[in-house]
Amino acid sequence: MSEQAGAPVPSAGERVAGATSTASVKRAIERSAEIEEQIDIDPSQFRMLTGDRPTGRLHLGHYFGTLKNRVELQNRGVDTWVLVADYQVITDRDVVGPLKERVLGLVTDYLACGIDPEKTTIFAHSGVPALNQLMIPFLALVTEAELHRNPTVKAESEATGGRALSGLLLTYPVHQAADILFCKANIVPVGQDQLPHLELARQIASRFDRRFGRAEPDRPVFRRPDALLSQAPLLLGTDGDKMSKSKGNTIELGFTADETAKVLKKAKTDSDRVITYDPATRPEVSNLLLLASLASGEDPIAIADRIGDGGGGMLKAVVTEAINESLAPIRVRRAELEKDPAYLESVLAAGTAKANEEADQTLQEVREAMQMIY
Repeated sequence: MSEQAGAPVPSAGERVAGATSTASVKRAIERSAEIEEQIDIDPSQFRMLTGDRPTGRLHLGHYFGTLKNRVELQNRGVDTWVLVADYQVITDRDVVGPLKERVLGLVTDYLACGIDPEKTTIFAHSGVPALNQLMIPFLALVTEAELHRNPTVKAESEATGGRALSGLLLTYPVHQAADILFCKANIVPVGQDQLPHLELARQIASRFDRRFGRAEPDRPVFRRPDALLSQAPLLLGTDGDKMSKSKGNTIELGFTADETAKVLKKAKTDSDRVITYDPATRPEVSNLLLLASLASGEDPIAIADRIGDGGGGMLKAVVTEAINESLAPIRVRRAELEKDPAYLESVLAAGTAKANEEADQTLQEVREAMQMIY
């Protein structure tokens, strides 16, 4: 949509802050649809960056929310890069905990769910120094006000009652931009709430080009990444609240079939014996139906109709069976991988070595553009 003559042009900071506006989300949805079509035609033109913080074990929310989609994009031929964001663990916590165990646990879950290290690059933040060095020029391209407006930073500041933020947390959006830009990723799977992060990465790429120039005249150093909006449904925890590791209301990918059944047996439902799929008025029941649907591929309304007046007990039995059948091959693969930590370490080492090659090349281009080759 063109702007009216005389209308004020929004500043870069306002564009970042407004990245979740209705118009911006609409544009992101339209662009995501275009990208999906282009992937089917020529996936080789895309490089995807995604990842997780190793703060605990992955659960069904991660699996249905992101992991399955990563595997699908990988298998469609997209050059996939998965970041184990170990440095970001210390953005909001004083201690790192059993970090190596959690990092290897992430790699285990990735491989068990179908991530193929022959097709996908899995790497760790802390092992790629040149990536982190990009923070220095990038920080020169953003203002303090822009950082404070970032939704994640803003939410953390409000949650702490205005207590001073650590420098790492305040600059977290810039670190995330470095993650995306160092490897020249041009698509990033995100939810609508993460669009401001991606918009800041796009702004940094553009500002670098304008302020510092290029290593090669015919192309900018950094590509402006596009959002690939996630269509993943919002899953609730077994208590009807937001699914969260810290709340203990999740079904971890590492659970046994019996552990899964035990957790689901305690899942919250309601007093109505007739099972219906109605997320607005019956969120807990509908969430369990959605879990069964995602695991089995059957429509949630059809599952509800099949259960009928069987009540919450029958609903939980159906959900348990669907999830356990869906996770059975993942559990078998996971058990095999856990017996071979040396292999897991080798996968991470190989991916981190590849990431270093890319980061070193990017940093060299940055230094050339900034005329810092001496």
